[in-house]
Amino acid sequence: MANKTEQSVEQLDCLIIGGGPAGLTAAIYLARYHRQVAVVDDGNSRALWIPISHNHAGFPDGIGGAELLGRMRTQAERYGARLLNGRIDAIEAVRDCFLARGEGLALEARTLLLATGTENRQPDIDPATHQVALDRGLLRYCPVCDGFEATGRAIGVIGGDARGVAEAMFLRTYSDDITLLAAGKIEIDADDRALLGGAGVRIEELALEGLDFGENRVTARLQDGTTLGFDTMYSALGSDSKDALAQALGLRMGDGCCIAVDQKQRTSHEGIYAAGDIVYALDQISVAMGHAAIAATTLHNDLRARDGQTRAT
Repeated sequence: MANKTEQSVEQLDCLIIGGGPAGLTAAIYLARYHRQVAVVDDGNSRALWIPISHNHAGFPDGIGGAELLGRMRTQAERYGARLLNGRIDAIEAVRDCFLARGEGLALEARTLLLATGTENRQPDIDPATHQVALDRGLLRYCPVCDGFEATGRAIGVIGGDARGVAEAMFLRTYSDDITLLAAGKIEIDADDRALLGGAGVRIEELALEGLDFGENRVTARLQDGTTLGFDTMYSALGSDSKDALAQALGLRMGDGCCIAVDQKQRTSHEGIYAAGDIVYALDQISVAMGHAAIAATTLHNDLRARDGQTRAT
């Protein structure tokens, strides 16, 4: 990504906010449609957390999140997309365009594509330890992504509520050695307890006090000082949508926190589209890319219709 910021640019066909897999895919498509497009990204894509992904098609030996985004940035720039470091703090709809502003940024665009994503809620771990644990596969967030790599291992799941129950049961596909833990009180009903019991998932009633990460092992420290050992730990604490801009724009939201879109990724506001984890769907790189391909093509065709080059759809 370019290591510079710009005070202003000519009017863009599209401003993409968020430079993760969705935003960069959309930039590649739009640049190849000969659209003037810029991506503003603050460098906090959740994909950067991925040490190596083995379920992203086309990479049989796996690929790390940082490497994948680096390749995508190179590809987007090759076709003329502008990649800007920074964040957009305010957007104003003016006549038939949008004015977007952030520190050192002032951009005008005919359309917007929001690909701001979500942010995982983390266990209480310092950032350096958190990164090392991720890199070693000792701490994980996505059983859809990497449950296969935990096959047959001793797995801990942090999440003493229905979300934790669902994740523990999903992981039961891969291992019969699973324990559910919680930072506070376990708050699951009798039916969920029966479900876990029937699947052989253990429930640790004592509160989790902390985690220690060794070279190849995770130690969970409990409230009474006892410890439990695991090969890997999944955090099932949930995530928060990065929806501040969507809320400020008054977009209709779906499922409480995600942007509601139609089948072509249009939001409730004309000229604004959304793709990736900020839209309610399976949080996967391949899904985000699919959203982006649809959104970019729809956006391009909507602009063609606006300019009298085709009929509106």
